[in-house]
Parts: sequence; C-alpha cells; structure tokens
Amino acid sequence: MKNPITNLPLVSDSSRRSFLKLSGVLGTAAAISASIAACSPASQTSSGTSSSGASADPTKELVAGISFALSTGFDPGTASGATPVAANNHIFEGLVDLHPATRKPYLALAASEPKKVSDTSWEVELKQGATFHDGSPVTVDDAVWSFKRILDPALKSLFAGFLPFVKDVAKKDDKTVAFTLKTPFAEFAQRIAVVKIVPKALTDSPAKAKAFDAKPVGSGPYKFVSATASDKIVFAKFDGYKGQYPARANSMTWLLISDGTARVNSIPSRTQAVEDVPYLDVDSLKSRATVQAVQSFGQLFLMFNCAKAPFSDKRVRQALHYALDTESIIKKALLGNAKAATSYFQEGHPDYTKASTQYTYDPGKAKQLLQEAGVSNLSLRVTSTQNSWIDPIMPLVKENWDAVGVTTTLDIVPSSTVYSNQRADGGDYDVVCASGDPSVFGNDGDLLLSWFYRPGTWMKTRARWDGAPEFGQVQTLLDQAARSDAAKAKDLHAQVVDIIAEQAPLYSVFHRQLPTAWDEKQLLDFQPLPTTGVSFIGVGHK
Repeated sequence: MKNPITNLPLVSDSSRRSFLKLSGVLGTAAAISASIAACSPASQTSSGTSSSGASADPTKELVAGISFALSTGFDPGTASGATPVAANNHIFEGLVDLHPATRKPYLALAASEPKKVSDTSWEVELKQGATFHDGSPVTVDDAVWSFKRILDPALKSLFAGFLPFVKDVAKKDDKTVAFTLKTPFAEFAQRIAVVKIVPKALTDSPAKAKAFDAKPVGSGPYKFVSATASDKIVFAKFDGYKGQYPARANSMTWLLISDGTARVNSIPSRTQAVEDVPYLDVDSLKSRATVQAVQSFGQLFLMFNCAKAPFSDKRVRQALHYALDTESIIKKALLGNAKAATSYFQEGHPDYTKASTQYTYDPGKAKQLLQEAGVSNLSLRVTSTQNSWIDPIMPLVKENWDAVGVTTTLDIVPSSTVYSNQRADGGDYDVVCASGDPSVFGNDGDLLLSWFYRPGTWMKTRARWDGAPEFGQVQTLLDQAARSDAAKAKDLHAQVVDIIAEQAPLYSVFHRQLPTAWDEKQLLDFQPLPTTGVSFIGVGHK
C-alpha cells in the first residue's frame, strides 16, 4: 500500500522535537585479537568474581527487555531474526565464538586454536568433557554434522553463504575435526564462529529438526526453557557448562516488549537491562539507569533497482545520495545518534578506509547529475520498512528529493513485504530505503562485504546489479582478499569500497548508534552491544 505524503509543514522546522511530533514519535518520551586462545572472559575471574571485587548472587534472575518479537524458531542453522540469534548466543556454542560485546573471538568448544595444516587444510581439536543440555556428550560427529547440514542446499541456510570456501568437513579422529578448503581463506579461524554445534541425534531428520527449532538443545551456559512469540523467552542455568563464560545467575528471562515506552518504563522495576532505547527517552532515562549509545555497523542504506531505467544509470543513483542532507536527517530524526557514512564500514572498524566517493549534501550536484543523465521530471517510489526509528526519516528523504525536482512517493510497508515478490524480490520497486546489519553474524570485513555484494539474493534478485562489469571486479577483489593477510586484505577491501561507493547499487547513508540501558545497582559486568539484542554472557546479578 502506498503512503504518499504531500503536506509536511514542520519538516523544515529546525526543531528536532517539532519534527518528531509530526512523525508521531514523541509519545515514547512520555513513558579478532592476535591469539584466539589468549581471549578470556572480560572483567570476570575464574571464581566468578568481577574484576571490581564484587561477587554475583547465583540465586538471582536476570531479566531483559527486548524490542523484537520472535520471527523465527531457534535452530541455529536457520534462525535469522534478531531475537533468536541473540538468544542462541546463550544457548549454543561454536568451535570458536565471538564475544557479543567486544566482537573478539574466543575458544568455545575448541580445545585450542584452529591449526593450519596447509593453505587449504585446517584442523580443530574438540574440547573434551563438554555436554549438551540433555546430558549427551558433544562429539566430533556432532561438530562435523553441524557444518555439513549448514552446507547442505536442502537446509537453505543463509549461513552457507558465509562458508563458500569450505569444500569438506570430516572426522579425523575422536578429538579432531578436519576441514578441506576450496581455496585458501585467511579468516578461517574466526569465520567458523558462524556455525553453532548442535546434537546430530536431535536434528538428523525433518521431523526432529522441526521439534528442535521450537525447543533447542545446545551446550551453552543457559538452557532453553520456554518461549512465547510476543511475550517472553525463559532460560535456566546449565550446570554442566564447561566453557569460559558460565552462567552467573540461576535463571534468565527476556520480556519481548515491542513498545518503546513500555520497554523504557520496565527498567529498573521489571527489567535490569533494555535494548533499543528510543532516542527521545535517552536523557530522561539517565536519571534511573545507565544509558550508553554504542556506534554500530548497523546502517541505513539506499538500494536501487539497477535493472530499471533510469536507476540503471549510476549518475541517477549518485544524484539521489547527494540530494540527502544526511547530517540534518541524523539531527532531526535520530537526535544525533548516528554518523554519516564515509565508507561502507563505520569509523573505528578494523577495515575502515575513507571511500573515494563522498556523498556530502550537494543539491546542486544532484541536479547536475540528473541533467547529465538526461533525466527530468523524475517520479519515483521509495519503499521502506515500518520501523520506529526509520519512520521519522522517510518524510525528510522525500523533502530532500522533492527539493531537487524529484516527485517522491513514500511506500511504507512491513519488512516482510519489502523483501517479497510484491516488492524487492519481484523487481517491483524503484528505491528501497531500509536498515541492514550483518555484523550480528560476524565482524570481519569479508563477511560484511559478502553479505550484500557476493553473488546471491541482494545483488541478483534485489538490486539486480550482478550483470554490471564492476560486479565482476568486486568478486575478483573479494577473492584475492580472502586469500591474503590482514594488511593486504584491508587494501583490497578498500578498493571494493571505492567501487560500491561510486556505483551505489546498495550503499550506506549512515551508521547508527544503538542506545542500551541497564541498572548498575543490579548488574555486574554488563556491556552494551554494537548490534541488536542484549547479552548476559559473563554477566551477574548483585
């Protein structure tokens, strides 16, 4: 359903709060390291005591306020929703895991660092004595099965796209998993963190997998107890956990509170931590909780239908980027809680380099590019997801584009509709303005670039840019980077960023900051995340 906005009397108002009133948002205010093996629990000693000397009370319950309802089940081979992915960080382990807050890798079910046997052969020794929540031992067979099922096209796992370099996974002996690669891959030791180890006995048939999706069994510090889609997820401490981050509380409950006002009002009386604090509530909430906005990769992007004129012309795509007054949008709609994109990566990311093309606000250049492309009287439909922080942005996008002579219609629909045959996946769109954050799956440059720009859904089915010669150049550079050391890979990734910034089939507008609130009077060693969700890994209750 189209939602054109034609009269926006307050959009040009310099007052951020006046604009947010118009958008209907104000109501919420009322209410990898050098050695993987060297990574150890941050701020927590082996006795479970905080580095500050305080001890956690193991009899207490940890309670969080989560902004997203359950959109998928919990099977870590297929779960892609923000909430189940965050929950699975507590339920399951990989051979190697990434700490949710620091994004640094640490040994989970691996006994030692992955061993490089040759450029295309790696081995991982499994930690002995680990068990699943049902008491069964974690075996090499389980580890091999977990990788093979991800790579099996029948599962249709999105995680297979993160492992294109893996040729085979096999059991070397009762302690060792052997990996054979198609090509050398420098980030192997970190990338295998995308696969969580599941019990083969509970997932080796469609019927078993369906039951497992609803009631998962892992080897992580917390056991799954129950879940209700729009209500809560309940966890219990797993006493048999053998890893670095044992549960420091007896139980944990995540209240699924989609309403921002209700979520903010829940702390500290009902919850000890809440994610996704509405920007308008940050200052007022500081009187009763600690609030911190962490810079994330999470981006707002523009994606164009590159198979459809005039968006097949890069000058038109560039013009619409130059027409956006991004700093004003950030100030008015996000109260300053974002940074305008100067690269595909956010500033501070290990692979960050400033792109050769910078989309500073320049309406004159936007008009010039449209003229050079032979485009006049352009009318377009910009499709966007219904989202509490994106909603106030879209009228500003319309205003900016209308100001350079573009007739803009807003098409605000649920995310499931945006990525459906009626819109992006069917080619029935002009421009998509939406959010994206693959960093929830991993933080290395190859993964973040591959998510959008490797062959597959985004560039073939959606942006439809895979036929461009520059797309082939990107693949060559990504392949070279995957075989290179960190310094060389960063240089090659910089070249990729320069191409996608100039071509802009799908490119960042800004990277936002994620406000999280927690009660320091109740929690020990809590850290806000640079991704959606919360983490109680290594966290205790006073």
